[in-house]
Amino acid sequence: MWGTRVHTAAAHSQIFAANRASGRIALKVAASGGETRRVRVQEDGALRVRFPNVADRSLEAVIVNTGGGIAGGDRFSIELDAAAGACLLAGTAAAEKVYRSAGADAEMRVSLTVADGARLAWLPQETILFNRARLSRHISLDLAESASLIAAEAVVFGRTAMGEAMQHGCWRDQWRLRRGGRLVFAENVRLDGAIAEKLQARVVAAGAIALATMIIVPASDEVLAAVRALNFRSEAGISAWQGIAVARLIAADALALRRDLAAMLAVLGNPVPQLWLH
Repeated sequence: MWGTRVHTAAAHSQIFAANRASGRIALKVAASGGETRRVRVQEDGALRVRFPNVADRSLEAVIVNTGGGIAGGDRFSIELDAAAGACLLAGTAAAEKVYRSAGADAEMRVSLTVADGARLAWLPQETILFNRARLSRHISLDLAESASLIAAEAVVFGRTAMGEAMQHGCWRDQWRLRRGGRLVFAENVRLDGAIAEKLQARVVAAGAIALATMIIVPASDEVLAAVRALNFRSEAGISAWQGIAVARLIAADALALRRDLAAMLAVLGNPVPQLWLH
C-alpha cells in the first residue's frame, strides 16, 4: 500500500512537470544606416515577439504569451540586447496574469543589455497576481557607460475591477543593475503569506494594491525636477545618485498607476506604448 502511494505521488509530480509552460525570447537589435534592425530573434515555447512599426527608424517589440497567463511551475525568460547606437522600445501585448499555484513558484527572468550609445525602453503592461499566486521574478540590467535605459515594472495584487483581491500568496522581486560592469543597484523584495493584510501596513503600502518601480539612466537634475513636479495620483518618490534614478509608486488601482507612469514617460520624452492606450 505504501509503495502504491509513493508511486502515485511520483506520477502526479511527473504529470505536473510535463504540463508546465515555458517560454523564451532572445532578441538582439543593431543600428544600421541610422535605423534599428533585428539581427537575432529566437522564440521558444509559449512566448512570441512581434514588430508593429518596422518602418520607423527606431524599433518596437511586442511580446506575446500565447498561453494567456502564467501558473505555478511555469518558467519564462526574456533577453533583450541593444547593440551600439540602437534604439528599442519593448513591452507586452497585454497585462500578464499569474494564476493560483498548487505550491510551486512561477519564474520570470528578464535580462536587458544596452551597449554604448544605445537606448532601450522596457515598458511591459502590468503583472496581475491572482489569489494564492506565487511569482519569483529576476530582472538583470547590464548597461554600458553611455547607454540609456528606462525600465518600468508594475505589479497589481488582485483585479479590483472584478471585485477580486490577492489575500494570500508569494511575490519575490530581484533587481540587479550594472553600469560599465560595476554593480550599482541591487534590491530584493518579498511579500509572502497574508499579502492583503501586509499591504495595509503603512510601512508596506498603506492599503495600496498597485506598485511600480521605474529605473532611469541617465538621470539629470533637470529630469529629476520635471518628474518631481508632476501631479501624481499615486504616492510617489524618486531617488537619484551618480546619474541613476529609481522611482517608486504605489496606488489604489492599476489605472491610477498607469496614468502616472504615462505622465512620467511624457516628461522623459519617451513614447507611451500604443497598447497601453487600448
